Amino acid sequence: MEHDSLENLKAFLEEELYLIPEDLRKLEEELQGAESPNQIPMLSPENTSLSSDPEAKEDTVDLEELKEEIKPDPIPVSGNFSKGILILHEESELGPEVLDMLVKMINACGHSMNEVGMISSENLENRSLEEFQALNAHVVLKFGRIKHPINAIPANPYEIYSEEETEYLFADALSVIAEDKPLKIKLWKSLQILFNLSSGTK
Repeated sequence: MEHDSLENLKAFLEEELYLIPEDLRKLEEELQGAESPNQIPMLSPENTSLSSDPEAKEDTVDLEELKEEIKPDPIPVSGNFSKGILILHEESELGPEVLDMLVKMINACGHSMNEVGMISSENLENRSLEEFQALNAHVVLKFGRIKHPINAIPANPYEIYSEEETEYLFADALSVIAEDKPLKIKLWKSLQILFNLSSGTK
């Protein structure tokens, strides 16, 4: 067959055609490969990217298990948080006057600052509602704007809202309340209801 092919080539080429031994061998191999389709190499499972190696599958499972085990650190809470009372505040840090007002307010409610927990808005950023609920707060006092899904809770400002075993009270920022006497009175009235305190003015 290779002689027939060479004869055909001569009909098209006017100049003489010379093949060196290496080219002749290559030509023979190509012709034999075309005649014998069974000689086409098949991809073995080892050469494919979809390997059925059981060890490779185990590695994948291990990685998935590791991802489940690696959980973010709990939301940092300042204070002992022993009574389940959580204060969320807009400010990254509370000034002396604001902190003094907060201490007096908590004391008037029958608690001390050692018993409550405090979280600033920046420590709640990029945290899920599930992470927040894991803190297991019984009373949540939210002051000001907090960048967190807790804002979706349908609580009206200065009104107590209960959901399951948690009570919420949303109000203005502590720094705003500290400079506004009517807001102080409004907050105090709400706190009296929340903590079941006898009526009276602060």
